[in-house]
Amino acid sequence: MSASHTRNAFFYSVIVTLGGFVFGLDLGVIAGTFSYISKQFGLDDLQIGTVGAAPGLGAVFALLFAGPICNKMGRKKSIQLIALLYLVSAICSALAPNYWTLVAARFLGGLAFCSLSLAAMYLGEITPSHLRGRMVAMNQINIVIGITVAYLVNYLIQQGAESGAGYAETLGLETTAWRWMLGSEIIPALAWLLLLFRIPESPRWLMTQGREEEARKAMAKVLPMEQIDGEVEAINKSIAGSHGAKTGFQQLKELFSRHARKALIIGVTFAIIQPITGINAIQTYAPMVFEQAGSADPLWNTIWLGVAGLFANILAFILVDRLGRRPVVNFGLIWCAVSLGLCGWAFHKAEYDFDKDAIAKISEEISPEAAASIEELGDKDFGSDLEFMKSMRTALGDETADANKNFLIGQAAQLNTGLVLFAIVSFIAAFNLSIGPVMWVIFSEIFPTQLRSIAIPAAHLVVAVVNYFVQWFFPWQLTNMGARDIFLFYCVWAVLGLIALFILLPETKGKSIEEIEAELNKGGKPS
Repeated sequence: MSASHTRNAFFYSVIVTLGGFVFGLDLGVIAGTFSYISKQFGLDDLQIGTVGAAPGLGAVFALLFAGPICNKMGRKKSIQLIALLYLVSAICSALAPNYWTLVAARFLGGLAFCSLSLAAMYLGEITPSHLRGRMVAMNQINIVIGITVAYLVNYLIQQGAESGAGYAETLGLETTAWRWMLGSEIIPALAWLLLLFRIPESPRWLMTQGREEEARKAMAKVLPMEQIDGEVEAINKSIAGSHGAKTGFQQLKELFSRHARKALIIGVTFAIIQPITGINAIQTYAPMVFEQAGSADPLWNTIWLGVAGLFANILAFILVDRLGRRPVVNFGLIWCAVSLGLCGWAFHKAEYDFDKDAIAKISEEISPEAAASIEELGDKDFGSDLEFMKSMRTALGDETADANKNFLIGQAAQLNTGLVLFAIVSFIAAFNLSIGPVMWVIFSEIFPTQLRSIAIPAAHLVVAVVNYFVQWFFPWQLTNMGARDIFLFYCVWAVLGLIALFILLPETKGKSIEEIEAELNKGGKPS
């Protein structure tokens, strides 16, 4: 393969995976807004969860139709439509006049979240097998870059809002900081939409439409001429094996057939395990967790999550095609479980009480009356955040206590804040080294060509459904279960995922889609 073909494949991959950057930006910017919007709109735990999880719900609906749409329109036009949805969502979110408008705008952005599955589909179909792992992993790298940039933007905007500077007053940052955070997505979304006009259509999709000449031209951009005939023959053989073109319903039915059963089981297992370890909930609500751990600057700490994820993704980019998929996944899940367990243990050892400095801050932040009510509790220590908040509701009333919950817990918490930060950063690194990027690589490899337009969005649909409920319930869980039990719950799922994928996951490194299909049909065992 010549340098020019490698360069072209890399160039197209970079453009398509910019959608991962926009996704990461969308996921990250909302994390900095909760303290603002909860006060402005008077939100309870489930309403906060609804805002945070609204994109996940949008993704669920989008993925029901993503397969038929990309089958009809093609991969390129479908991804362009997604970029347009991100742009419209960012504009509407920044201008939202009320809670329900914000939820609707975030839901609209969630319709674009199927960009991850369509990007995996496109990259799996246009990149050569020896580059596929790294190119698909690049999508995850861009997600983490987007999250990191979002955290940094949130921090800078918050600093500006609290600075009292003239520019902050001119821009109205003190009251509109959250709008600027959400609006920061507009320019990247527009840039991605324009760049997508530079990519070719998927040659495999063109072949399924009987447009072989166009498919050959697309292949010529990423493959030497002497390899194109062999690639066309392999794709034609796969298409012929599917007994001609199938409707979406027929493809879905075949996805559950014996022919594709093993691929489906692997895909669904991965799709459950990846989100149920809590990754998106932790990233979305990280400032809440850090505030409850007593961090003095929660938004600054979120930047460390982005940096750790970025370096881990770069390492995964290097290792996924060198070591293979199985070793990276197995090691990463062990690391995830240890990190989550360590975080749960740190919260388990926490105690909660107020010193004089904390009482003074409560007087300044809430009211002198609130500080006086708390001071009447004396020197009482509380063994858990749940026990502590029950006492706060008695002393301050439900409305005041719940509106200032994270602040109160943060002021009272006596625990190793550094250990909590280390454990969460460690989990982010482990996830982004392993199941984060590798899941999309596996999705791009294990499903037969004739079923990919249904199978990959279907697997992503499972991811979206699980992720939606994990994100939606997190604020409620934090109030009703406590931080310790949430992290231990995620830890248990990481262990279960390790066992399941150790048994099920085959090694796909360096194999073509057709070779992987043949191995799974023969019941090939992990190598």
